[in-house]
Amino acid sequence: MDEVFLRSLTPGVLAVLVRRGADFAAAEDAVQDALVEAVRVWPSDPPRDAKGWLVTVAWRRFLDATRADASRRRREDLVDQEPPPGPAPGVDDTLRLHFLCAHPSLTPSSAVALTLRAVGGLTTRQIARACLVPEATMAQRISRAKRTVSGVRFDRPGDVATVLRVLYLVFNEGYSGDVDLAAEAIRLTRQLAAGVDHPEVAGLLALMLLHHARRAARTAADGGLVPLAEQDRGRWDKAMISEGVVVLQAALARDRLGEFQAQAAIAALHADAPVAEETDWPQIVEWYDELARLTDSPVVRLNRAVAVGEADGPRAGLAALAALDASLPRHTAVAAYLHERDGDPVTAARLYAEAARKAPNLAERDHLTRQAARINARPNARRSG
Repeated sequence: MDEVFLRSLTPGVLAVLVRRGADFAAAEDAVQDALVEAVRVWPSDPPRDAKGWLVTVAWRRFLDATRADASRRRREDLVDQEPPPGPAPGVDDTLRLHFLCAHPSLTPSSAVALTLRAVGGLTTRQIARACLVPEATMAQRISRAKRTVSGVRFDRPGDVATVLRVLYLVFNEGYSGDVDLAAEAIRLTRQLAAGVDHPEVAGLLALMLLHHARRAARTAADGGLVPLAEQDRGRWDKAMISEGVVVLQAALARDRLGEFQAQAAIAALHADAPVAEETDWPQIVEWYDELARLTDSPVVRLNRAVAVGEADGPRAGLAALAALDASLPRHTAVAAYLHERDGDPVTAARLYAEAARKAPNLAERDHLTRQAARINARPNARRSG
């Protein structure tokens, strides 16, 4: 039995049941029952229309549960709505499910969990391992999310921007346990792009592809982080980069610039440089200016300060950094890098050590600690700036 194929069918089947009036939680239970039945039946008797078969079986399971439920009278009008034979509807229902799982009433973490469960077809255990939380905690989170969206009606189009933010959160969860969430986010974004003609959907897909293409080069053999400038670019996935660039160019040609397109343009400029020294930093600064106008994000301005430091020299980068709130995440690490480039190893080593203490994860903490140790090991590192 092809698990990936079954997972690809799950969101469309669930969306059909929800559209026909099923409560979200009950519909999800019915779909899981249908999947179990498919694993049992299909190897010896494969259906001609896999999705249609799942819709029919899941709907019957839902009706069986409904009849046994205390609220039978309220739902008995659904009994006559069993879908007719023939191919099941596809894209529109799946998009509806994307919007439902990214509903504004959900917290970001709940939206991510529900998207992975309902749209991605992952088990609660897989999601818990990937998000590094206990399975019981994840089960409660998903259960609360289901209750929150149960009864939500769609009388107007969903918010594509909210769906994109959720998918980007999924992508940034990265990899842990037995599920590659970055790859899963790319799969789901491809699915969304197939049904939504929107340049920002394409922009997000391009951004994911361009970032994911560098994955193999991001860590050393000992598990340590490898900064972009030090990565072995021969290990970058050239085919994925090419696809990302093509997707991005088509999106930019529509002249409806959004933040994901701008981020993807920056990633494409990094990917285009055969060596770090040939990176087009002035153009990257221009794209960060565009991105700052679109988002007014302090994190974007922090990254812009790094780009300014590369394009116009570390003093210019430090001047741009001085205008930002020092409590920003990674502000201290950026200051350390720019001071080192400016020839001030004493200040750089102190700031690297300080940044290591503030690091949000172990890998980043180890990397910053090594940077401080590297500078302190220099013969002139103790010399006053």
